[in-house]
Amino acid sequence: MLHQIIHAQCWTHSRRYFVKSQDAEPEATKEALDCIGAIYKVEDEIRKAELQGEEKREYRQQKAKPLVDQFFNWHEKQLQRLDLVKSNPLSKALGYVNKREKELRVYLDDPNVAIDTNHLERGLRCIPMGRKNWMFCWTEEGAENVAVFQTLIVSCLLAGIDPYKYFVDVLQRISLHPARDIRELIPRIWKEKFGAIR
Repeated sequence: MLHQIIHAQCWTHSRRYFVKSQDAEPEATKEALDCIGAIYKVEDEIRKAELQGEEKREYRQQKAKPLVDQFFNWHEKQLQRLDLVKSNPLSKALGYVNKREKELRVYLDDPNVAIDTNHLERGLRCIPMGRKNWMFCWTEEGAENVAVFQTLIVSCLLAGIDPYKYFVDVLQRISLHPARDIRELIPRIWKEKFGAIR
């Protein structure tokens, strides 16, 4: 089973650029932040209603998509302003979202895609918190291996997989597993294909 990789972007990162423009452009920045806030309010409603799958996608289409359209219409008008110089922090914020519009809209069509990457950053927080431990990796290769394992552990947790069971199964399976099908051992795909066997 081939899974297509679709690039999505994070609304929180986009928001941070507008926060940086507050001093230079308080009025315009307020409009941007209010609009992004309204988009997040829809996600809040989805969480509270515990919507999943098609219901979640429908709700986003009905409630969030018009707000996202409104944000990008506002964004388009701001880009046409003649008084905005490139060095203005608002110009940088507008430029940031301008390059990422398509990727920022991905979450509207896919209920499995989160509006931001906050949950991933929280999951990987253990890496900077264990900074002193990583000094004992000794080599760059050792540090890269730690990064791979941490990524796999967090991927398991995000997919609702017990990392211990995953590693036991994969380490037993890998010597006989065809190299061409190595993608099947990615936690999310492993869960669909082999998770029920354990």
